[in-house]
Parts: sequence; structure tokens; C-alpha cells
Amino acid sequence: MKFSQMFIPTTKETPNDATLPSHQYLVRGGFICQTGAGIYDYMPLGKIVLDKIRKIVKEEMDKSGANEVQFGFVTPLSLWEQSGRAITMGNELLRFKDRKNADFVLSPTNEEAAVNMVKNRITSYKDLPINLYQIYTKFRDEARPRFGLMRGREFLMKDAYSFHSNTDDLKREFDLMEQTYKNIYTRLGLDFRVVDADSGAIGGSGSKEFMVLANSGEDTIVVCPECEYAANIEAAKRAKKKVPSWQENTNTPISKQKVLTEGMKTIEDVSNFLSTSQAQSIKAVIKKAIYEEDSKIVVFFIRGNDELEETKACNAVDSLELVDATEDEIKEVGLVPGYCGPFNLPEDITFIIDEELKDEVGLVCGANEENYHFTGTDLSTLNGVKYFDLIVVQEGDTCSCCGGKLTLTKGIEAGHIFQLGSRYSEAMEATFLDENGKSKPFEMGCYGIGVSRLVAAVIEQNHDDKGAIWTKETAPFLVDVIVSNAKKEDELEAGLKIYEDLKSLGIETIIDDRKKERFGFKMSDFELIGFPYAVVVGKKLKDGFVEIIDRKTLEKEEVELNKVSQVLFDKLK
Repeated sequence: MKFSQMFIPTTKETPNDATLPSHQYLVRGGFICQTGAGIYDYMPLGKIVLDKIRKIVKEEMDKSGANEVQFGFVTPLSLWEQSGRAITMGNELLRFKDRKNADFVLSPTNEEAAVNMVKNRITSYKDLPINLYQIYTKFRDEARPRFGLMRGREFLMKDAYSFHSNTDDLKREFDLMEQTYKNIYTRLGLDFRVVDADSGAIGGSGSKEFMVLANSGEDTIVVCPECEYAANIEAAKRAKKKVPSWQENTNTPISKQKVLTEGMKTIEDVSNFLSTSQAQSIKAVIKKAIYEEDSKIVVFFIRGNDELEETKACNAVDSLELVDATEDEIKEVGLVPGYCGPFNLPEDITFIIDEELKDEVGLVCGANEENYHFTGTDLSTLNGVKYFDLIVVQEGDTCSCCGGKLTLTKGIEAGHIFQLGSRYSEAMEATFLDENGKSKPFEMGCYGIGVSRLVAAVIEQNHDDKGAIWTKETAPFLVDVIVSNAKKEDELEAGLKIYEDLKSLGIETIIDDRKKERFGFKMSDFELIGFPYAVVVGKKLKDGFVEIIDRKTLEKEEVELNKVSQVLFDKLK
């Protein structure tokens, strides 16, 4: 391709709302343009990159044995009502009516459509397993679309749905998809980690995310440098903290005592007064849990120096979301703000205790009475307690797998796989006959990759202050032949010769043959767009040499004119 024949509208202007490098460089480099909030069109260079990523995803999915299909972008709302997600998906699910007043949605994901496709068409265990996938447009009505392709409303996604006769076979496919995804990200040249994750609105018994490591990532990842453990902060676990009780430190016999702590409503105040560490106390976090038709006050008890992880807490009480409870709301249900503890709670209060505190002895907590706390408590004396992992894993916590020290890093979610079980098949009455002729719901898995998000993720991991640096597998062209002065016939002729030679070797090449642009402008475009290599045909041509520039390092290498094609061929092997 020739620059003079291609639509590549580069610009020096950075969009006002572009804070991430990928957003800035994709717009400035002429890859994408915005048409609405969270909605982008792909220009020629962007479409080439998108198609390259799509091709790799398709090849690996086909290799895994999955079947490509295409679900409708528009889905009847009735399918979502069957599954129960018409409400739980909230406002991200864009609903509309057609001219006959029928209700539809723009698909944000396609579990319901996949079940509908298989239902009554696969009726026997003999026809299982099957994995159906598509690479197609999705729409989620994000409240705050931002970061360009990273969090848009309309996006290209690979979503797959597998159907099985039992959980063992589902686990086999889940593991196969994990390896398939690893193959995809490796081929794309990305540095990534596979992490344990929360299943969120999709649901299921287990899930893993694929995180492209980048400082600009929205997700916090907990990793262990000593082993392969990695998890999203929402699902991360640690080894149990070992904290001696207050009485052990002071050689005092452990017994429950009520202590006057007038005006002391914080963990810090009480700890200072009793000369204890915050880890030797119990913190009460009071929230209002929101459900489909009502709400209620719930209390979460965690160690005093820990923080509540809200996704875990939300899962613990099976609510849609948690919001802060006001002081009046807390008092209305019989709780005492600043003095709440797991003992002497009102009978109808829902409370959850962090699993690390199970049967702990000697901790300090609120007495549920104004100006009083308990010391020397014994949690094993409580009845009917629900324990749940509630805490945020912190830097330096101990890895539960190997005992190493956990660290935190940032990542971009680029894929997510789920073991759904029979959640959707049961709700939508999709069944098959097993070996004994008994009707059973399908065991399901689902597997998603944000294909358009990967366009941005590559740049987030590969860029400098001049522009993008595409990996060889994703670059729109591998080589940019820059003719320094295209008005000079000898330079243009030499550039065209290199261009044709590289193409004949199967190397994707573009030639910057623009006659109106100066050399400095062409070099800036090369650096901004991020082609892996440039060949500069200029003043050294008279001596029989050209320059090869490595975009990643910006190192320059003089090469004889008749050897340039072979040198580049070797570099790009």
C-alpha cells in the first residue's frame, strides 16, 4: 500500500478526554474516530489491526474444535426475562421496542441466545459436548464510557458457549479454553497473567480472567512472585493472618469484659485507649444491601486492620449492590453506630463475619451499647454465624499456595472464562436425555475475549512518548519505506524497488511516497503510528546505502541497498 493512496489522517492534537496512551495514539494515528459517547469507527489502519487480532482469535478457536456461529445483535427481551437477567443486568442492558411494540435488547452478551439455539435441537448426551462461538458486535450502555476502546459502549467481542452432559466434561472444556486463550495472547506478543476472578453478573461456580499487564490497567491484580498464583483483587485470597490476642500480649487470662470507652467510635481510638494493635480488634462495616424489590441493613465484621472488599461482601449477602447506610438507618434497626459488634445484635439483623475470624479468641469489639466495648471475646460461642471471605488482600500478605509475599500490580481485562453450570439451562428449561434416559439440564461454560479492547491493550503495553509500538503480529504494516524526498526520481525509484522486493517476500509493507510532506513529518508519522521498522531512502542513497530504524529502540542501522530486503526478512522471522 502507498501512503498517497491510503486514508491515514494523523494529527498532533490530542482529544481532551483522552487520558490513556492507547486512546491518544489510536485517534492521533488515524486508527479510529469517535462518532458518539463510547462509539468509535475504525479507519483503514484500525480495521487492519482489528482484523489481524480477529484472525488469530478465530484460528485458535477453530483449532480447539469450537464451531463458529452468529447470533443476532438484536435479541428478544423475553429470553432475558426467562433467564432472570432482564433485571440483574441493570441499565447496561439497552432496551427498545419495535413498531409492533415488542420488546428487544441490544446484546451485551449471548448466554440466552446460545441456550435458545441449542434448546430442543440437542436432545441426547450422544450429541454432546458442543462449543459455539461468534466474533461479533456487542453493546453495553456504560454509564461512563471512557478510555477510548478500553471502555466503550459498542465493541467487538469473541463470545463462546459450551454445552456438556456433566461437570467433569465442563471442567475439561474450561481447561481447554484456558490453554486456547493463552495461545492467543502469546501469539499476539502480549505479557499477560491468568487470574482467579469473581463471576459477576454472568454467574457460575468458577471463573478466570486474562490480564494484560499494564500500569494504566483499571484492575488491581494480586500476584505471588514465588509461584503461579494470581487473582483479581475482587477474588484474591491470602494465608490466614496469625495475630496474638490482647490478653496473650499482657499475660491476662482471656475472659469477656465490658469496658467503658466513652466517645471512642473508631478502631484507632479504641486501640490507642486499650494499648492494643488494630489487628486485635473487630471492625464493623454497616451497609445497605440492594435487592430487586427491597433493601436491608447488613453488617460485615472484619479484623480491625483489614478493609472490606465490596464485591466479596455483595456476594456474601447475594445482593445487587451495597451502598453506605446512613446513621439514621443504622439506628432504626437497633444498631449503635461506632459501637457495633457481633455479640448482642438485634435478632433480625443479617451479619457476616470474615472467615479468618472463625473461632478467634481475645479480640476487642463493640458491645452494641453506647460508649462500651467488649474485650476477651470468644467467637466460637456465637451460634448460626455465616462466615465468608470478605477482606481486601494487601501488599505483603502471605500467599496461601506457597508462603511467599504477595504483591499488587495493574492489568487490563482482555478475556474471561466461566463455568456456568446449569444456571441458564435450568432457567430456560433446556434439557437433554442422559445415558439412563433421564432429562437433565445442560452444564454450560462461557468464554469471552474483548477483541476490540485488545487493539488498545497492545498499545498500553507497547508505546513510548512518541507513539504506538505495535507487535509484529498486530502491526498494520511491518515496514514503512520512507522516501525522504519523493520529488527526487532516484529516491522514489529506489524506494519503490525496496517496496516491491519486500512485498514479494511476503512482508506487509507501506511506502511513504507523499510528495507534499517533508521528511520530518514522515518520520513523526512513522513514530506515531508505530510500524515495527522503517527504511529511510535519502541522502545516503548516492553511496548505495539506506537506513533501517527499529521503532521499539529507535536504533538506526546503515544497510547496503541491495541487501535491505534480506536484512529485514531476517529481522522479521
